[in-house]
Amino acid sequence: MVRKEGSMKVRKRNLSSVVNRKQRNPRSMSSFDDDRFFNKRSKRTIEEDEEIRESDYDDDEFDGKEIGEGEEGAQELEPEDAETADEKRVRVAKAYLEKIRAITRNEEEDGYVDEDEDEAKAEEARKGMRDSLVADFLQQEQLEESGRVRRQLALRVRKPVEGFHLLVKHRKAVTAVSLSDDDLKGFSASKDGTIFQWDVESGKTEKYSWPSWDILSSHGARKPENPSVKWSNHVLALAVSSDGRYLATGGLDRHVHLWDVRTREHIQAFPGHRRPVSCLIFRQGTSQLFSGSFDRSIKIWSAEDRSYLGTSHGHEGEILVIDCLRKERTLTVSRDRTMRLSKIPEETHLIFRSSTASLESCCFISNDEFLSGSDDGSIELWSLLKKKPIFVVRHAHSMLAPNTNLNGICDERKMVNGHLDYEHSEAGFLKASTQSWVGAVAVCRGSDLAASGAGNGLVRLWAVGDEQRIISPIHDVPLNGFVNSLAFAKSGRFLVAGVGQEPRLGRWDRISDAQNGVVLQPIKLMY
Repeated sequence: MVRKEGSMKVRKRNLSSVVNRKQRNPRSMSSFDDDRFFNKRSKRTIEEDEEIRESDYDDDEFDGKEIGEGEEGAQELEPEDAETADEKRVRVAKAYLEKIRAITRNEEEDGYVDEDEDEAKAEEARKGMRDSLVADFLQQEQLEESGRVRRQLALRVRKPVEGFHLLVKHRKAVTAVSLSDDDLKGFSASKDGTIFQWDVESGKTEKYSWPSWDILSSHGARKPENPSVKWSNHVLALAVSSDGRYLATGGLDRHVHLWDVRTREHIQAFPGHRRPVSCLIFRQGTSQLFSGSFDRSIKIWSAEDRSYLGTSHGHEGEILVIDCLRKERTLTVSRDRTMRLSKIPEETHLIFRSSTASLESCCFISNDEFLSGSDDGSIELWSLLKKKPIFVVRHAHSMLAPNTNLNGICDERKMVNGHLDYEHSEAGFLKASTQSWVGAVAVCRGSDLAASGAGNGLVRLWAVGDEQRIISPIHDVPLNGFVNSLAFAKSGRFLVAGVGQEPRLGRWDRISDAQNGVVLQPIKLMY
């Protein structure tokens, strides 16, 4: 018992000494707490505590405004103030409605309001009249956009006083031109591989630069299978999407190239065609892209997903031109002397044959009517219900012999559709030539105004009848050179043409005194 009492005294003395040492020097005991071996807390808990401590110091720094003073620092710390996509849509819609109200304000003032009514009722009546005018305006615009109603522009076009003026100059013949939906920007390409983006008002140009082969291969481009064939930047076709984000080009390299319009950088190369890509078109309102080639096939791509969607066959010759509206249908012209309307989802075709000559160009007027140009200088109007043209303007771009013109023709010479008949060709009044090929036709979207161009020195404006189903000439605008491409502004305010010394798809003829470039013709309406 004595030993046990002594041992208990010793233990109490040791514990008291430890407590005294802890009170005198607390850091000596805290070392055990800091040691992770003796600490039972997890590593994650310790790291969270350290982050909390660091955030406390950061809060002190923010309170002192060490990062930025004034509004700039507030903008960096509060990204919620940025405009969202939905807010932007609402803002654009409100601005558009205000624009329409300004247009209909004059019509609103012509409305009748009874003077005996009080001011509140009069204001309510004016508001209702304004809303009805805006609704009618939007409905009419939607019908014109969908092609159900055709705008009557042709008979309102004034005779051009000044001809085409040069907007953009190219080194070689221009092969394709295209306009954005807002009519502010244009795009053009030529045989030397240059691609220009230009402003319609000022004519300021910006060039698209081809990347190196390493970048092209990383974007999907492939070298020619035949080693003797060299890589070529020769561009034959060009198209821009409805939203203005993507630009597509194609040419002799058998690829469809996709460009970002905002940065003018190459973003994708679609292989797949076995021969040169001759035509391109975006489906309206979508990023769906159609490409036609000399390999007689139509390929479908998605610019948004940058993917291949499918292939459509049917033509027996080289495809020259392609067009498309909102529906998933394509209108194509080929060397097989046919024009085909392809219904992509159903995988069916409607074949339209020309009985006189080979077709060179085509475009949609509406979902049910089309326009085409032939190599004999004729213009044809087609309907979905007939396999033959419903109206033909013969010799619309036939070449005249020297020292003759349309204005000085005697009455005894017969005229067909406003032009010389073939029976006078033996007398030297007409001559067949490559310059008679109608290389481009275009229609102002949703209207009755059309244009055609060849190499005979004229661009002709036409009125397409809605009920009578005829084509009537309006005005002739002189233009020297081969007209390889035409594009109307969506508003109908101007017409652009891509001209050159040579035809688009070959070198069968040459006009040495012509200019290579993009020209613009303003269109003024009477009312």
